[in-house]
Amino acid sequence: MCSQKLRTFRQKDMAWKWTPLLLLVCMFTTVSARDRTDLFNVCMDAKHHKTKPGPEDKLHDQCSPWKRNACCSVNTSQEIHKDNSRLYNFNWDHCGKMTPTCKRHFIRDTCLYECSPNLGPWIRQVDQSWRKERFLDVPLCKEDCQEWWEACRTSSTCKTDWHKGWDWTSGINKCPDTTACRTFQYYFPTPASLCEGLWSHSYKVSNYSRGSGRCIQMWFDSTQGNPNEEVVKFYAALVTAGAVSHSVALLVPSLVPVLSLWLLD
Repeated sequence: MCSQKLRTFRQKDMAWKWTPLLLLVCMFTTVSARDRTDLFNVCMDAKHHKTKPGPEDKLHDQCSPWKRNACCSVNTSQEIHKDNSRLYNFNWDHCGKMTPTCKRHFIRDTCLYECSPNLGPWIRQVDQSWRKERFLDVPLCKEDCQEWWEACRTSSTCKTDWHKGWDWTSGINKCPDTTACRTFQYYFPTPASLCEGLWSHSYKVSNYSRGSGRCIQMWFDSTQGNPNEEVVKFYAALVTAGAVSHSVALLVPSLVPVLSLWLLD
């Protein structure tokens, strides 16, 4: 179908101007219908997530912004804040004491992962013993990434990908013998290298800023509402309206300006 449309357009004057737009339309109409469902207000199928989101009035500290509608329980939110948390037996201080400001960003990152019901367009199935789903390439607001990197650059770690490669023989994560403890800035020389590499591309640093409605905020003031609800509605609407795949939906905001310039050339 798409190839026939392209042949028709090439026979007309100025067809080259419309080719990129037609390609985008073809992408919208040739992906599977299964991408249309379960994108808004949904919890991942993972170790500590609730089956469905709902109110949790007593969520602890940094997880409290999600208390109106959360995928995490009160107990999970409390464990997230502990230095010796039983959630994953993961030790933030594997290379000495992490600074409080740095640790606060990691707690907020974990709260987003465990509590947010607004990550549907980026949920993927995985074959792992401790979870069946994860999120991938969530468009993280650029300020959130920059502030995370700034807060952690003087703390220390020994790895660039924290999802794998640890020594778990003691029951908690320890640095492998082949690695050395160095500053975050050594292992993550740029904000993007931290935010995108740390959890195997769970995040993709966005060019958009907080309040744009096009990027996910890691943390927010709940008295002003949840800004991520607008973001997930935008991306979910793209997927639902045209049966657009998750990856294509992520490209749309960046493709629109390019197409506009192409057509005006």
